Amino acid sequence: MVTPRAIVLRAAGINCDRESQSACEKVGFQVDVTHVNRLIENRKLVHDYQFLIVPGGFSFGDDLGAGKVLANELKTKLVPEFREFIQAGKLMLGICNGFQVLTKTGLLPEPMNPSSFQATLGNNDSGKFEARWIRLKVSSLKSEFLKEEEVIELPIAHGEGKFLPGDAQSMKRWEQGGQLVLKYVDAEGREAGYPWNPNGSTSSVAGICDPTGRVLGLMPHPERFQDATNHPQWTRRGGDVRPDGLKFFQNAFAYVKRNL
Repeated sequence: MVTPRAIVLRAAGINCDRESQSACEKVGFQVDVTHVNRLIENRKLVHDYQFLIVPGGFSFGDDLGAGKVLANELKTKLVPEFREFIQAGKLMLGICNGFQVLTKTGLLPEPMNPSSFQATLGNNDSGKFEARWIRLKVSSLKSEFLKEEEVIELPIAHGEGKFLPGDAQSMKRWEQGGQLVLKYVDAEGREAGYPWNPNGSTSSVAGICDPTGRVLGLMPHPERFQDATNHPQWTRRGGDVRPDGLKFFQNAFAYVKRNL
């Protein structure tokens, strides 16, 4: 059987491409880390893959806003190919800056919606960069990346992570459709304010998927928790540390093997 293939996008300022590559390879994907310019030169190249990742970092320095420049590049040159990629039943994951990029291209929350603005990620309410570990509740199993309703731990590192819907009606539609798949929670697994919700995100949203469940964007970093030793308390907890982030990639691999 042909080995499933993943493509990790690279651009100026992206700095989580190698971690994303490692997580994909760990679960069985053949991975290519590819500069966005190579895709622009050969727009059909993306169709050689079954899983596309827009990783975290500070693309183009976030000089015009988090992910804005890269989003403009994709929106003007690659979004039609990406929509075709999604319609073919393939997977797409945007992590942190990648989530910001996907929302600003319009590929999330509704990739096939021609609206120029559906949602965005704004400045943290704290007015500062938040970098620490947080708890998340899997609030819906709509996404192909999530297969258990549970509370997980992942690290965050962002200054613009506040999820802001374009309007209340859209937010209600996404909630009812199960698209608000990840929410920030406290130690008891309940939605709460700062510091548990690190950015003031509307309805504590940490991650959202598209209506098919195949496109996922989230602010926390699953690729940074792919091994038990990534957790700051791994020595204290002994063998009782599950690499919660790796499960996103394991579920992606299982989906591709099963469906593509």
